[in-house]
Amino acid sequence: MYPLLFEIPLFGGIRIYTYGVLVALGFLGGIAWTVREAKRAGVDSDRILDLCFYIVLSALVGSRILYVIVDWQRYLSNPLEVLKIWEGGLVFYGGLIGAILMSLYYLRKHKMSFLKVADLFVPGIALGHAIGRLACFAAGCCYGRPVALGSFFSVIFPHRPYSLAPAGIPLFPSQLFESVAEFLIFLFLVFLGRRKKQNVEGATRAPMIDGQLFSVYLMLYGVSRMVLEVFRGDSIRGYLIPQVLTTSQFISGILVVIGVVLYRRGRSV
Repeated sequence: MYPLLFEIPLFGGIRIYTYGVLVALGFLGGIAWTVREAKRAGVDSDRILDLCFYIVLSALVGSRILYVIVDWQRYLSNPLEVLKIWEGGLVFYGGLIGAILMSLYYLRKHKMSFLKVADLFVPGIALGHAIGRLACFAAGCCYGRPVALGSFFSVIFPHRPYSLAPAGIPLFPSQLFESVAEFLIFLFLVFLGRRKKQNVEGATRAPMIDGQLFSVYLMLYGVSRMVLEVFRGDSIRGYLIPQVLTTSQFISGILVVIGVVLYRRGRSV
């Protein structure tokens, strides 16, 4: 919608892309929330901030790697394009997988509970992702399927340089759908997190153990992503079964199963 935020007239022109700015804001917002929650929970916030640094790096690398894998033919002839992440081209699930792997390694090294720390992180992940999908909307990536002209749930991307969405065609605003879904998940996780804190302080509600907040996030995001994929129109995300099952839907299904197993484990303790 608005891919180029502004251009600095130095060294032939330095372009500042809206996508990069909003992705950075998403990371910063998620980190700020997570560090805040760590302090409230009595967890070493310096250690959490240190972990955030490694998570950001691993998430960027993981999200870019998965994007390149899905669209590998594009980069064969121009491999240096792989480095231009500020122009768009990050896959959330690649970043999530990279972040989880890094967290498992880091937390095991420092003898910290993965599930306890994961509960602290998931609201911030949802918040950062909600902002990140606004970056997708600005860049025009992750666009929706075409809809009838005049449809209430539609957006028309203008003809602008660097925009990745088809111009002049009514499309589902799939990026905004997911941004709203992620923000609602964030609010629900915050509510559950407060309930978990009350359990610790001696409330009489059914207890929530470490990992249940993480499991709820996996289930909610997995289900919402499977549904929202139906509204997507960009074929670049890849299909495991052509026109039936996307790569993201497959990963979503796995996350839902993991979330259910973790949640049931917590309920049975």
